[in-house]
Amino acid sequence: MKYFQCIGVSYKTADISIRSEFSLNDSNLHALFLDAKNLGIKDLLVINTCNRTELYGWVENESKLINLLCSHSEGDFKTFQKIGYTFNEEEGFHHLFRVGTGLESQILGDFEIIGQIKQGFYRSKKMGLTQGSLERIINAVIQASKRIKTETEISSGATSVAFASVQYILQNVSDISLKNIVLFGTGKIGANTCENLVKHTENDHIVLINRTQEKAEKIAGKFSVIVKPFGELASAIHEADVLIVATGAQNPTITKNLIHNNKPILILDLSIPRNVALDVNELNNVNVIHLDELSQITDAAFEKRKKYIPQAEVILEEVKAEFLEWLSHRKYVPTLKAFKEKIALVNHKKNEIEEENLFSEKMAQKITSKIAAYLRDHPQKAEETVAVLKDVFQLTPENFS
Repeated sequence: MKYFQCIGVSYKTADISIRSEFSLNDSNLHALFLDAKNLGIKDLLVINTCNRTELYGWVENESKLINLLCSHSEGDFKTFQKIGYTFNEEEGFHHLFRVGTGLESQILGDFEIIGQIKQGFYRSKKMGLTQGSLERIINAVIQASKRIKTETEISSGATSVAFASVQYILQNVSDISLKNIVLFGTGKIGANTCENLVKHTENDHIVLINRTQEKAEKIAGKFSVIVKPFGELASAIHEADVLIVATGAQNPTITKNLIHNNKPILILDLSIPRNVALDVNELNNVNVIHLDELSQITDAAFEKRKKYIPQAEVILEEVKAEFLEWLSHRKYVPTLKAFKEKIALVNHKKNEIEEENLFSEKMAQKITSKIAAYLRDHPQKAEETVAVLKDVFQLTPENFS
């Protein structure tokens, strides 16, 4: 018997160094999906962000997902047992709804997480791991997220890590429009940070650098920034007052030997794992801030958003209840399929004429639809009705799961 399981690690249970051990790069993620298919898993969602790594799927037990994560990351089972968490069935559904609506985010109401969940789902679909109820729950989570954003002000103002980093710069660097800002990395967070920098700093000489220059130039086409080649990173840092690092590298890209500044420099590391070496903070005139510290910054806007949590939770429960009702009916589908085939098979044996066989198929469909409607309208009698069908017609629904 398979159950909906969620396993993961997040900022709530682990610091940045431990979260880094369980993070997944693209090749790890691809291998994990292939392994999952070989294990017979039909539905699997992976959320892999700077704040959390989580696996959701229908499996016999949570150990299957924990082993998958530990096998394809640097994390191990013993560490997971200390800092990881697991949710089963309705608790798992509830957690996914809370994550997708920003209620579990480091920055309350984070509007980026639902996009990351969509991307995770598209990847699962591409890998053939969305064969059951996964698409339905993802659509329900998206619906809840849209309603909460529309009907409450929990996402009022920008709530992302990208915005938090720019807010920190604005609060801690004077005359920012005149300062030299370097942004290294053009992934999702880097692109969003670039947009926020342009919008809020009024700085027209922001330098954008990426290992693949074409990606930097693509973003530069949208904003007024200066693109420099990767080979000029050290010289750009030498001139910088602010350096923002948002790369997807698995090892530090900013090391001591890259920094030769005579003036103070603020470095914001928005990467998982850390992309700024720990000893960089030992240098004179250097102040390194990581995203975990950024996420702890609270302001009046955050306090205002907290007031809308109860309203958001009511919406979440409404959408979740609709999904759970749909799911409760879905578990009877194998029995109904077995029942339909049984009726059609009996009629096929009696009728040898093709038109009559077609008629019997239609009749079987009609009768099955009637029973399905009855189960929907009388949920309190559903278990009893299905049990009678199995008994009277000697059905084997497991063959249709």
